[in-house]
Amino acid sequence: MCLAVPLRLMEIHNKEGIAEAGGIRRSVRLDFIRNPQVGDYVLVHAGFAMERLSEEQALQNLQALQEVANAL
Repeated sequence: MCLAVPLRLMEIHNKEGIAEAGGIRRSVRLDFIRNPQVGDYVLVHAGFAMERLSEEQALQNLQALQEVANAL
């Protein structure tokens, strides 16, 4: 099973970025995202941003992940 997490891009340096969710920042590769911009939400798996998400999609996914965490 694969799990991808939506993160918001905070910094971009060439093909690498710093992305954040819930106060946690991660380094992510941006090789698969065309024209990434600071503020974009991206779906991250294994350190790679796989696709761009709308803010609405990202927040829904984050809420669902939080509900799962609360249930454990």
